[in-house]
Amino acid sequence: MSKQVHTVRLNNGYDLPILGYGTYLAQEGQCVQLVKKAIDAGYRHIDTAYVYQNEVEIGQAIRDKIAEGVIRREDLFVTTKLGNTFHDPQHVEEAFRRSFEMLNIGYIDLYLMHTPMGLQFTGFEYGDMDPKDAAGNLLHSEVDYVETWKAMEKLVASGKVRSIGLSNFNSEQIKRILEVATIKPVNNQVEVNPGYDQRKLISFCQKHEITVTAYGPMGRPHRTTYGNRNALDDAKVIEIGRKYNKTSGQIILRYLIDIGTIPIPYSTNEERIRQNIDVFDFKLNDQEIEYLASFHSERTIPFLPLKSHKYYPFNIEF
Repeated sequence: MSKQVHTVRLNNGYDLPILGYGTYLAQEGQCVQLVKKAIDAGYRHIDTAYVYQNEVEIGQAIRDKIAEGVIRREDLFVTTKLGNTFHDPQHVEEAFRRSFEMLNIGYIDLYLMHTPMGLQFTGFEYGDMDPKDAAGNLLHSEVDYVETWKAMEKLVASGKVRSIGLSNFNSEQIKRILEVATIKPVNNQVEVNPGYDQRKLISFCQKHEITVTAYGPMGRPHRTTYGNRNALDDAKVIEIGRKYNKTSGQIILRYLIDIGTIPIPYSTNEERIRQNIDVFDFKLNDQEIEYLASFHSERTIPFLPLKSHKYYPFNIEF
């Protein structure tokens, strides 16, 4: 019997599963098996992006699982994203077409603009996605993300994508999109974890009926560069875990769900893949939520090479 899938209703009527499998680091050779394991464990929401270079593998895993009778296409919610070098409206449709064909799963549930920061277009191949000058600086594009959004809206009429949204946008940038949108964004995917809880941005998005997907849900536990206290190894988080018979990772994911986000953890460990989705049989109390929020320090994925971009989103509070 399949597990119940917990979902949130998007502002256009579609349902998005409240926990997904992130695939940012899932590379060729392992990605097909990892996504199959995630589907077998009960994940019905898979997140990828053009720049992750794994859409072909993800599509393969999904088609295999459909062929095995484990899932139907309509049971799954698949998100992918427009790369930064494709912001010019004339490139949006072709960039989408490539993702659509590489996934090859009939339709895409959600297409996000990966960041508000465009880069110069140098071609559609994977090797073209990091355009740099002779000194090694990224070559920015001046294209306004509002124009990119208008081009993304046209994709919805094709029937090949059901919903469109944003990623790494701040509240002011979202406001600018909402002022021109004929199709409202359904989602904003941003970093959220105990070290960077984003409550103000989450509240802003909720007010505008925009769901928030939380990437980097554990922070970067193996990188101490940013000085974040690591919630995974924290004695009190471990103690809260004992109370509910859960791991620290499960406590963190439950926290992210309880503050109104949709976490997309990634793991290559089969047991952890199973654990990460087993977070729907308990809820944290207010004190526990506040304790998890107390880890706040700073974001662990600050896009530093793009800090000088005119549309860099992280210079304001939220």
